[in-house]
Amino acid sequence: MTPSASIARRSGHGLTYAVLGWAVAYGGVRLAWTVGEAPDFGRFGTDLLGFTGWRSVALCVAAGGLAVALERVTTWRPALAGAAWTVVGALIAAAAILLPELVGFLLFTVGPYFDPLAFASRLGCVTGAALLGVATARYQRRTRGDCPDCCRTVRPGSRRSAPARWARWAAYAAVAGLVARFAAQAVVGFDGLTQDASIIGLEIGLVLAGVLLPLALVHRWGEIWPGWVPLLAGRTIPRLLLLVPGFGLGVGIVAYFGMGLVQVSSGSVSEFSDAFLWVAMSAYCVLGLGLIAASSDYHLRTRDACRACGR
Repeated sequence: MTPSASIARRSGHGLTYAVLGWAVAYGGVRLAWTVGEAPDFGRFGTDLLGFTGWRSVALCVAAGGLAVALERVTTWRPALAGAAWTVVGALIAAAAILLPELVGFLLFTVGPYFDPLAFASRLGCVTGAALLGVATARYQRRTRGDCPDCCRTVRPGSRRSAPARWARWAAYAAVAGLVARFAAQAVVGFDGLTQDASIIGLEIGLVLAGVLLPLALVHRWGEIWPGWVPLLAGRTIPRLLLLVPGFGLGVGIVAYFGMGLVQVSSGSVSEFSDAFLWVAMSAYCVLGLGLIAASSDYHLRTRDACRACGR
């Protein structure tokens, strides 16, 4: 075994232990709250969505078991990777309320429903999702493809500099989703939404995330700073500057409003009509999915070529 392979193997073990440690610690808390008395969690009444009680314990057990399987299996098994990504998605969906809370922090307001313990629980849940997600990505990198250095599956010499057609459509769909969301709001009126400074800040952020971000992911000015940007014109834009908000917001929006659609379909009570909620939340989901798709293409186009195979 080469030194680099040995180091990679040890780091893989460390990641597995990290997931197992999280599963024991966070799963133990969930178990104690399930068999005992769970906290009140303030006015909102819950810390996670959909996966509470024994379902939350089952997610922790599944994450730990999958982490061990991902470490021990040495061949590419799509079913195993699919199961792991499903658990990652479930953990993110369970902590979906984290999205508006983080947005509130950016706007220097936490809202009337903020509860520190519930917030910490959601952070713990997302931490497990992140650890298992990295473990799953490491498993894919180790077992897919024919290059031992990158495990990429594309043909050598097939790298492209232009966005794929499907990525452009995804970006435009994201913009259309935002337009549909504001159109739905225009139908019911903007009363009360133009008087609160935090709401105005949120709306400005939505325009940036729903228009500039998806378009930047599929246009040249998303890779090289345009000429009208002072001091930075002509320089390469750091990949993470677009990939982090692209993937982060995309996943967060889909998780939060996807769970919202589940609640609407189950007949939860709201001050808004079901028609408005279906249109608005569906539009947000389109926005989030468009961001994820466009970010995926941006990642594939802008990543460094493998030094061993050139892919």
